Amino acid sequence: MLGGIFNADFFASSIRIAIPLALAGLGGVFSEKSGVINIGLEGMMLTGAFTAVAVTNFSQNPWLGVFAAVLVGIVLGLIHAVTSITFKANQIVSGVAINLFASGITVFLSWLFFNETQIMAVTNLPIWGIPIPFAGEGSSMIRNLIVIFLHHSPLVFITAFIFVIAHFTLFKTPFGLRLRSVGEYPEAADTMGVNVIKMRYIAVLTSGALAGLSGSFLSLEQAHFFVKEISGGRGFIALAAMIFGKWTPLGTAGAALLFGFGEALSIRLQGILDIPVQFINMVPYVLAIFVLVSAIGRAIPPAADGIPYEKEVG
Repeated sequence: MLGGIFNADFFASSIRIAIPLALAGLGGVFSEKSGVINIGLEGMMLTGAFTAVAVTNFSQNPWLGVFAAVLVGIVLGLIHAVTSITFKANQIVSGVAINLFASGITVFLSWLFFNETQIMAVTNLPIWGIPIPFAGEGSSMIRNLIVIFLHHSPLVFITAFIFVIAHFTLFKTPFGLRLRSVGEYPEAADTMGVNVIKMRYIAVLTSGALAGLSGSFLSLEQAHFFVKEISGGRGFIALAAMIFGKWTPLGTAGAALLFGFGEALSIRLQGILDIPVQFINMVPYVLAIFVLVSAIGRAIPPAADGIPYEKEVG
């Protein structure tokens, strides 16, 4: 029974499910490293998911759909930045407002343009894979490894590249040092000539772009359609992955893979266990709660996280 569940396709599915969580979680890392809480990741994902399918269907080009989803994420990130950085509004309230806005506007636009709330994607991004020129019993392990790691949408490989670049940027470059400094001690960073407002704007816009990209993967590659509330709380699970990953790109990626494993397991267990499917669907969310509880006391956020910066005058 276990061999039928934990096979190459299962682990490949875990990776695909983890990608939206990882991208949105990375967006949270950038935003909170600068000192801005972004609860609006859920709404940015949802809006990105709708935009990706809508633009893909109108243009017949999924890459345009992905690009449009990223742009919409940046726009929502800009709204959050203006509200919480420039006007110093409560960051939690701003994020919740974005989530509510996204929930309503995506349904409204779905009816306006497509007369329904479930929109099938007319085309999808190609699958990249490495052909296997040999066969036989001895090649089964290699085949499984290729299925798990080397036979995916281009966005999977792009995501891996983004995480490598993000880790290098945050911890190996002067820009990353400045970004982390405005999230830990903005007054000192300002004294050293760092533009706190500018750095926070860049971080929140990056966060929105990554959340929009996350939504495009969710609708174009994972589901192949958009439906009302398709994000299903994944933005909040992404925040849990960020916390469990201790606000680091690689830690967030590992936590997202853990949640992807849990969701893939819940899908596989349907029809195998003789229990109501609602209990099986709870697996990834129970896992998120367990992870957050276990992280309490060990995961320390940036010191200025959620605190608006007031520049001293005189």
